[in-house]
Amino acid sequence: MELRINQKTYQVEADADTPLLWVIRDDLGLTGTKYGCGLAQCGACSVLVNGNVVRACVTPVAGVVGLDITTIEAIEQDPVGKRVVEAWVEHQVAQCGYCQSGQVMAATALLKHTAKPSDAQIEAAMVNLCRCGTYNAIHAAVHELAEGGNA
Repeated sequence: MELRINQKTYQVEADADTPLLWVIRDDLGLTGTKYGCGLAQCGACSVLVNGNVVRACVTPVAGVVGLDITTIEAIEQDPVGKRVVEAWVEHQVAQCGYCQSGQVMAATALLKHTAKPSDAQIEAAMVNLCRCGTYNAIHAAVHELAEGGNA
């Protein structure tokens, strides 16, 4: 199968139903996308597929052939993603790192699709689980970006 990940094309050999997460991590060595629960509940495995957030732990690799996949390793190549990463640093969001790549991906997708999201839209988009409880910092960072902050 041919996959386009982070603007590069890869030939991978995997069963059609192999979760995208395992191809990304094990076959391609892109370990920034994390394994969390394996049930699409926590969001640690979130990547962008054609600009939309997907849970890579339950996405069959065959379902993303021919689509543009972005992992955390390339998120700063996207202007919105770069601003999200800068806001995460400014607001000191990152702690243990369990959820951060998925949180950054979710915030990037939200801000790419909705320039000025409401509180309800932010809450709906940022559903990844955070073990450290940095939800207030995450929310502040997204709000700042939605309000045109330069972070």
